[in-house]
Amino acid sequence: MTTQDTPPDSPPPAPTLASRGIQPRFGELGQNCRKLVMNRLAEHLTGVFGQVDDTLFGCAENAENNRVQTLFFDSMREIRKLRPQIERAYHQKISRNFSDFLDGKLKPPASAAEVDADQLALVQNEDYEESLQVSNMVSRVKANCAQALYGLEQRLALLNRGKKLGEDANPFGPLMIAQAFREALAPCPFPLRIKVILYSLFDQHVMHSLDSLYAALNQLLIDAGVLPNLKYSAQRNDATGRQHVPAAPASGPGVDSDTAAPTPHEGQRAPGRTTEAGSAHATGDTQAPLPPFNLDGPPPADPAQLLSGLGALLGERRRRDIDAPLLGGTRSIASFAPRDASRTYSANDLLEALNRMQRQSADELAQRLHQPLKVEGLKVVLQQQLAAHSPQPGQHKLADQEADIVDLVGMLFDFILDDENLPDSCKTILSHLHTPYLKVAVQDKALFTQHHHPARRLLNSMAQAGVLYGGEGDERGLLAKMQWVVERVIQDFDGDLQLFGRLQEEFDAFVATLKHKVDLRERRAVEAAKGRDKLLGARQQALDIIARSLHEREPPSIIRNFLELTWADVLVFTLLRHGEQSDEWQRACEVAEQLAWSGTLLDAAGRERLQALRVPLLSDLRQGLQQLGSYHEEGIRRLLKDLVACQHAVQAKQPQVAAQLPPALPDSPLGAMLGEDAELARLAPQGAELSPRAQVLANQLAHIEFGTWFEFTTDAQARVLKLSWFSPTTHNYMFVDQSGQRAAIKPRALLAREMEQGLARILSEAHDTPLVDRALSAIYRVLQRFTGRASESH
Repeated sequence: MTTQDTPPDSPPPAPTLASRGIQPRFGELGQNCRKLVMNRLAEHLTGVFGQVDDTLFGCAENAENNRVQTLFFDSMREIRKLRPQIERAYHQKISRNFSDFLDGKLKPPASAAEVDADQLALVQNEDYEESLQVSNMVSRVKANCAQALYGLEQRLALLNRGKKLGEDANPFGPLMIAQAFREALAPCPFPLRIKVILYSLFDQHVMHSLDSLYAALNQLLIDAGVLPNLKYSAQRNDATGRQHVPAAPASGPGVDSDTAAPTPHEGQRAPGRTTEAGSAHATGDTQAPLPPFNLDGPPPADPAQLLSGLGALLGERRRRDIDAPLLGGTRSIASFAPRDASRTYSANDLLEALNRMQRQSADELAQRLHQPLKVEGLKVVLQQQLAAHSPQPGQHKLADQEADIVDLVGMLFDFILDDENLPDSCKTILSHLHTPYLKVAVQDKALFTQHHHPARRLLNSMAQAGVLYGGEGDERGLLAKMQWVVERVIQDFDGDLQLFGRLQEEFDAFVATLKHKVDLRERRAVEAAKGRDKLLGARQQALDIIARSLHEREPPSIIRNFLELTWADVLVFTLLRHGEQSDEWQRACEVAEQLAWSGTLLDAAGRERLQALRVPLLSDLRQGLQQLGSYHEEGIRRLLKDLVACQHAVQAKQPQVAAQLPPALPDSPLGAMLGEDAELARLAPQGAELSPRAQVLANQLAHIEFGTWFEFTTDAQARVLKLSWFSPTTHNYMFVDQSGQRAAIKPRALLAREMEQGLARILSEAHDTPLVDRALSAIYRVLQRFTGRASESH
């Protein structure tokens, strides 16, 4: 939002006002109204263009073909190029509308509803589609803001010498604002498909924000003494026609007889925000509009609809039981107010109370930052602050709109404190942002509707960093950086949202450096795992060869141990050095077979064959032992001598002599180096041992992506790890912790069984979805259950 009173490139106000219809004493007030509108609309239009790239990029990702995808990418560039032209034309049209209104020359544009069937042939399809887009936006605003529009039209009429405004002759009305955007787009060569997306973003960011604009305009006029006591009631009727009904004669300085709206005849209806009770009263306490969608369904994807639905569900929850807990167990702020309160605090009263709380928090931050800030306690303090500075204690409460904001922010921070994905240390730090973020929400509800709102992005970034890198210990300095950001927000935030953008840039730079270190450590762990896995695969292949050579044979212990502990390592080195197709590998396998065979009782032909093989066999055994490097020449000589003695004892039918030969051999160096990896390969269940459910999970794991996060539970302790790599040969899955260090190796079958038993689960959604998005969806579902709109399993 620009900090100036008038957006860039908007035309300057006319030099004189006395020559126009407006009363001279209201000249400055009229220009203040103009400045307020221009600044607010400039801010919201910036939100439109701020989300264009992300929206079109998402559309391109889901495009049905390459041609449509190219359309979206080309449109992104074209919109960026034409944005200054569109903004300039839009602001000029709004300003010109107000000038024409002051001159008595403003005429309402034709709406889509006025195009009858006979005219359709004369209207291009795209023009008609745009007309419908505008008409739909305008209709929603008229329905949701009827009370505020009625008051604004009456006050503007007084401002302009009491000349009544037609329904669409309000220069700040929804039709004028929407039509100005349409005219600004008219010269641009955008296809209809792109214009519809722009209209949708305009509806979301501008039209959905008009309620707060109209409230601010009415308050500005009321503060200036323009019809401060204007009131009316709205009666519910199912018919479509509506007419304004004053509850009391309009009064105020300079009221002309033509200004007051006529009293309706019996059966006429007044607009307003209808409640389930059937009526609404414009007494300064506005009620949230009924959302134009089914509250029983899943959370709406549209952020504005989601916020509207949250407000409606909160209202239902309060009407059913004002003391009932919300998400996190905290009561609504409405339950803290006096039950007989008949007046409402202004938004400024709320902001002042929050400012005092923020200053107190800044003074005590060093002592309080290491303890989580509870939402219930903050609501108690807020109510005390409001009451302590109220001119009429016991008679005031928060209006529903402000109560919704307080409760929503409270539930957001209760969600943070309960989020099992965040380490406790991160939850504690983030909980202290409650008060400044409540200030942000009171000033700018876009916190809930704009994914790229600077305060929302900062909170999401810190939470995501906490999930990804906030593990046990803080050797990476993340907690210290998060604490520094929180301190800056609490001490420096005075309403300028740019502070959040600056802090996020610095925080993101820190996280980028941290991520680089973690990624480097993870890459090293993966490379090491690949090397170990190659070694493990070779060793498993060698052990299979040894197992086949010993199949249905019972040689003495010295031969068995030699094959399993020593010759298996020779096979591994031979396989890795020469390959499976080499003569060296084939000969090493023959040696294992011959040695195992030599340890069994042979017939005369076998003994004769053994005698012929003994010399080359011993030569190959010697060469193999020399490859290992762990045997000295004297040790090799002694071991070979014992093996020959064992062969002679077996063939002489002297098993007791063979058994007396020393069976103990050095442990396998490779087995010791591979450690738990080698043990896992032995203990892991085979595919045939898995249940049908575990087999399904194992098949799913075969296609899972690297980077998927898992939660493992051991002895009631949960640990979050990331799948960094898995082997296509051994089917071992390697996991790293938040620091990038190797943390676990799981064979696929074992991982599938642990998932079946609930000892492991995938956390991909929690790690991919931004915190605020997860929180708002969870809050919506909880409120649905609280209001009886959804079951526990919804």
